[in-house]
Parts: sequence; structure tokens; C-alpha cells
Amino acid sequence: MNDQRSAVEPAAAAVAVPEAVSALDGAGPARPGGRRAALAPVALVVAGGLSVQFGSAVAALLMPRAGALGVVTIRLAVAAAVLLMVCRPKWRGHSRADWGTVVAFGVAMGAMNILFYQALDRIPLGAAVTLEVLGPLALSVAASRRLINLVWAGLALGGVFLLGGGGFDRLDPVGAGFALGAGAMWATYIVFSARTGRRFPQADGLALAMAVAAVLSLPLGILESGAKLAVPSTLAMGAAVALMSSVLPYTLELMALRRLPAATFAVLMSLEPAIAATAGFLILDQALTATDALAIALVIGASMGAIRSQVGGARRARPDTP
Repeated sequence: MNDQRSAVEPAAAAVAVPEAVSALDGAGPARPGGRRAALAPVALVVAGGLSVQFGSAVAALLMPRAGALGVVTIRLAVAAAVLLMVCRPKWRGHSRADWGTVVAFGVAMGAMNILFYQALDRIPLGAAVTLEVLGPLALSVAASRRLINLVWAGLALGGVFLLGGGGFDRLDPVGAGFALGAGAMWATYIVFSARTGRRFPQADGLALAMAVAAVLSLPLGILESGAKLAVPSTLAMGAAVALMSSVLPYTLELMALRRLPAATFAVLMSLEPAIAATAGFLILDQALTATDALAIALVIGASMGAIRSQVGGARRARPDTP
């Protein structure tokens, strides 16, 4: 590809675009360097995290019917169909570098989902996401150019390990390996999501990448589940998973990465184990211990610190802010 910037370069030169507010804000122009403009992409990330983790909990209920790969196939195929119909992306007029970026994004997205659902089939949701989030945390440390971001990443990392009980020796090693692999793909997803957002308008790049991911998973799902994928109730639940775990969160994250540095985004991903543990408790009856609660507090504290750094950076970028 022609993109010569480092794979861990922040997604944008500034932490926010004060002059332009996302259409989701719906409140008119923001003050230059205002708090709303800085917090808007953070809100998108948090909303996406809630959607994807509760969607994963629903997917865990669906796995006995369709298998892990079958659930991934339904999720990605439905999500691709929805996004292609809504976005209607242009297939012509893109450079070779554009297509290389969107294909890489799609492969990373597909691999991340396949590996994560293989992990979810073997280990609890909270533990799977706890291991998976190590990928974004590693990206945060690699991409950070400010010492304070290293502090927040370290705090989040401590919470992640605490949420895992201080060690993962009791987990299925194959499941743990799949979760770690999904984490590596998650970090890759962050990088190529940001690049795709810069190269394609709206969510066009996301729709094309989702189609690539669906094609990648389709033969695996058919091989594992076959006719089970055509059962109406299975398709209905799979469609719900697709909307909750793919269409909505990926769209929100793509929008957020247009105005949020990769380092800050990756630290905010530390909220995912806390959200996953809550979803596991509410939907899958996976109990939360006092240690889990402390770990959740640590990762939320790290994310709050990342948010404060985001707002402070926006103010420093615009010294005329009152």
C-alpha cells in the first residue's frame, strides 16, 4: 500500500475536530475546543462497546444451535447485507491502495470474529474479552507519545489481569490462545479501521470490508453448520447478533476513529472486559466476584483518565477556549 505512515500512528492529527460535530450529536455547532466536541467520539466508543458485548452474550446463547463458526457466518453475512444496502458504496473510482486497505480491514475483521467466537465457545465471555483486550492495550502503549497515556494503559492492564483472576491457568488453553489471537486481530482492526475511514466517505469502506469478512467466513460456517444456518429462528437470532455486534458498533467505532487518536481509542477498549462481565452476569448467569468488581473499577478508572486526557488535549489545541 502507498500509506507510508506507521501502523500505530494516531488516527488523526488532533484529538477532535472542534469546528465540526458528528451528526449524532444533534446539538448544532460546538464551541471551538469545547468539551462536547472532545467527548463525542468517546461516547461513540462506549456505545459501541455496550452493543457488541451484549450482542456477544446473545451469540453465546445461539452457539448450541448453529456452532461458533455458524454464528460468525450469520453475523457477518447479515451485517454485510445491511451495510451494503444502506451505504450503497461505489465499486469504481478507488485506487489500488484504497482496495488494499479495505481488504486488509475486512480480513482483520473476519479473523477477529472467527477467533473470538472460537474462544467464546471454550471459555467464559468475561475471560475471553479480558484476554482479547490485551491487543488494543499493546497498541496503546506502542502508539502513545505522552507519558500519561502509558499510565492509563498500565492501570487498565492491571485491571485486565485482575479480572482474569491473576492468571489464566484454569482456562482451556486452546480457548485462551484463540482469545489472544483475536486480540492481535483487534489491534490490526483498529489500525485499518482508521485508515479506511480516511480513504472512504461515510461508512462505505466499512460496508466493503464487512463484505470481505463475510466471504472469508462463509465456507467455514457452511462446513461446520450446513443446513442449521437456514433455520428461521436461528437466522432471526443471528440477525439480532449482527445488528448488535457488527453493524452498530463498527459504524460507531469507524466514526469515532476519524476524530480520536488510536492510543486513546485503544485505552478505551479496556472498558470491554467490564462490559462483557456485566453482560455475562445479566444474560449468561456468570457470577461477578468482589475481585471482578475491583478489576472493573480499575479499567473504568483508566478509561476515565483517557477521557480527561482527550478533553485536556482538545483544550490545549485551542488556547482561545474560555
